[in-house]
Amino acid sequence: MSDIEKVNDIITKAETFYLATVDGDKPKVRPLGFHLLDGDKIYFGVGTYKDVYKQMEANPNVEIAAWDGEHFLRYYGVADLSKNEEIVEKAFELMPDIAEAYKENGWEMGIFFLDKATAEIRNMMEVEETYEFEY
Repeated sequence: MSDIEKVNDIITKAETFYLATVDGDKPKVRPLGFHLLDGDKIYFGVGTYKDVYKQMEANPNVEIAAWDGEHFLRYYGVADLSKNEEIVEKAFELMPDIAEAYKENGWEMGIFFLDKATAEIRNMMEVEETYEFEY
């Protein structure tokens, strides 16, 4: 299993994970559920009309935290907000109800991955494994 697959596995087992952004000078955290491993990147998606996307545009330094029942994951780096229609279509295939809502309302899905990223897999006391990802 590759390093990025290990990170993806924890996020998958966690089901719900948390994305932290910065809103002005205050932290903002929200639960997310969608992620997609494609090649060597884990993609996440949020609506471009939402505050979370605007926060990442203003300050792309973000962190994702997850607990899979055994390990904590801290996955932090710079959100790359480059448009990727292929990944949007894959996301919509996996989430047809979300796709329908976005299409009906004229919303756009903003897909991102973490660049210049560090993933720390931790137990309660210490870091067990650390991985670096730069694209």
